[in-house]
Amino acid sequence: MQDKSVSFSIKNWSDDDKPREKLVNKGRSVLSDAELIAILIGSGSRSESAVELSKRILASVDNNLNELGRLSIKQLMAFKGIGEAKAVSIAAALEVGRRRRGEDALKIEKIGSSKDAYDILQPMLGELEHEEFWILFLNNSNKVLHKAQLSKGGITGTLVDVRIVMKQALELGAVAIILAHNHPSGTLRPSGADKQITQKIKTASETLDIKVLDHLIITQKSYYSFADENML
Repeated sequence: MQDKSVSFSIKNWSDDDKPREKLVNKGRSVLSDAELIAILIGSGSRSESAVELSKRILASVDNNLNELGRLSIKQLMAFKGIGEAKAVSIAAALEVGRRRRGEDALKIEKIGSSKDAYDILQPMLGELEHEEFWILFLNNSNKVLHKAQLSKGGITGTLVDVRIVMKQALELGAVAIILAHNHPSGTLRPSGADKQITQKIKTASETLDIKVLDHLIITQKSYYSFADENML
């Protein structure tokens, strides 16, 4: 009878099936998500290869890497075969990917649509477990002068000081602002409080000739634009 520890060992696979060798010989783009995760964790167990373990982990989040990135170290360690070191490796790699998306978004020089604003804000807000309120301050060419977090709260909501918003806008010489906050629940429907703070900031901005261009509600996969929905 064949020893399972031998049959499941990546060392005994052909080079085409070994994730590391496959990446070196054929390039990173040909590897599946599971194979890339397998490289991070290095090894599986006596009954399960690193790739099979990775497939099992990915299946638990519907094969969604963004959802995988939201798992805590403790949640990752709940999988048999994943210790603290492997969990940290997965979490670190996905955080690097998230930050890379954020840097790519910064290359956008001018905001011409709600999608441009979403691309800048999603890496910062899309995967948070709590709610945060941010503002983009723009010049007269719709280029981002500054990004600022105004509040950080629980899932139920945040508090925003309108005076701080106006003070920052004046100090930066901004002529327009874009409001944004995330809904960790995933819902894209604006609440009564969302509508109230939007109107409150818009009223204060108008007295200073500062235009509120939009208010975005950010979720992991999508967004709601007050401007696009004629809510401003």
